[in-house]
Amino acid sequence: MKGLFGKDRVCGVVAAGTAREMRSQVRLGLRKTRTLELRLDYLRGAKERDDFLLSLGRNRPRALLIATCRRKEGGGLFQGSREEQIEILAQAARSGCDWCDVEIETAKHIARGKLARALTPARVMVSHHDFRRTPRSLTGMTRRLERAGGQAIKIATQCHSVSDSMRICELARGRRDVVVIPMGEFGLAGRVLSLRMGSALAYAAVEQATAPGQLSMDAMIGLYRAAQITRRTRVYGVIGDPIGHSLSPLLHNTAFRARKFDAVFVPFLVRNLREFLGAMEGFGVAGLSVTIPHKETILRSLDDCDPLAARIGAVNTVVVRGGGRLYGYNTDYVGVLRSLEKRMRLAGSRVLLFGAGGAARAAAFALAQAGSIVCICARRPERARALARAAGGQVVARADLAHEFFDAIVNCTPIGMHPHGGSPLASAELNCRIVMDMVYRPRETELLQLARRKGIETISGVEMFLAQGFAQYEIWTGERAPESAMRRAVVSTLDREEKFKARRS
Repeated sequence: MKGLFGKDRVCGVVAAGTAREMRSQVRLGLRKTRTLELRLDYLRGAKERDDFLLSLGRNRPRALLIATCRRKEGGGLFQGSREEQIEILAQAARSGCDWCDVEIETAKHIARGKLARALTPARVMVSHHDFRRTPRSLTGMTRRLERAGGQAIKIATQCHSVSDSMRICELARGRRDVVVIPMGEFGLAGRVLSLRMGSALAYAAVEQATAPGQLSMDAMIGLYRAAQITRRTRVYGVIGDPIGHSLSPLLHNTAFRARKFDAVFVPFLVRNLREFLGAMEGFGVAGLSVTIPHKETILRSLDDCDPLAARIGAVNTVVVRGGGRLYGYNTDYVGVLRSLEKRMRLAGSRVLLFGAGGAARAAAFALAQAGSIVCICARRPERARALARAAGGQVVARADLAHEFFDAIVNCTPIGMHPHGGSPLASAELNCRIVMDMVYRPRETELLQLARRKGIETISGVEMFLAQGFAQYEIWTGERAPESAMRRAVVSTLDREEKFKARRS
């Protein structure tokens, strides 16, 4: 449906230092959207601005254009006066821009009718940016923006929790004239979901990000398919801390696209689990993937749980049922079995699990049920002993690893994860036939490189990641997962990362 800003609600942000670069970004942006914001404050001086606006007037693209020349006090780069700022925006309006975005720091000093007259024929959007926090009370801010006399308002605030992000997005519900932008890592999911909640626009960088947490056009339109999001779109996500490394959004959004399923999968950075669970209903979340460090603690917040997951004591998959009831599953269990049983006979084998967290618990129960002798080694001996008791396994001290032999060793810790690297075990501690790493990014971790140099067979964490993800998709949708498409998307992304890293080294 066509809204206040036209049909394309994903707005590409064009920001560069020269007129030539701006024109190039305009061409790039128009390949993906017909709504563009032109950040005139990024242009280096009056000559570049005049050059760009002159060329824009002569060759105006068929698109909805929003001119912005934000001053430093409003979070922009323009160092001139308010009068100079308004004159630049008026020039942009005469060059064919449909809207002018004027920050409240400028708008509050100009009489209501005078601002609109100065920028005619463009319409005015009055904006507020807070790069430090999300105010506790948002009502007063909204009223100040409305009193400034624009045809639309925009509110962008730095979020320090998912509930901050949700509160900002709620401002757009039931309105057509409000743009909301949750900023920062905690606001990433909200940038996508704001469109589902009614925001008139969502912003994405054509080349250069201009705000904390701003997504690229490729991510917003390609990965999250934000242009197709409506109130009917189902919402799934992954929760964890850290979360930036996760390929779960790629995995599941690929599946939704392949099956033409109206859903989106987003990453939620979650430090306070209770706070997130209180906020998620506002976003309409239908299911969750759970990763470090919440796999065990989330059990206390579930209304019910699959018996196997309850026995394991860790959950990595949640379904939201009627009345907001949370039901938990564990698909890491499936992922471990599928990864190892292709390479070795599990019954009677001796397998060392390094780590004693949620992923290790799933592995221990899966292997014990398959008939393996499960050995646990962990940084905290008390956790290793507790897991060994629960799964009927044995504890092995770190000092003994160099003298023990195992059929397989499985790293169940996050050590080695992109972008930090490192190996949880030394070469002398790898005395086994197979080494498996649950870390999947990078595909070949430093641990697997050590094992390969010793002639030990390796299993990448990608295998487990894919297997548990296939099972998650089927739990959420009741449909068979499009495994080939999901595998292709993940492997090709990791291939590109490896090639890029090789070129830089």
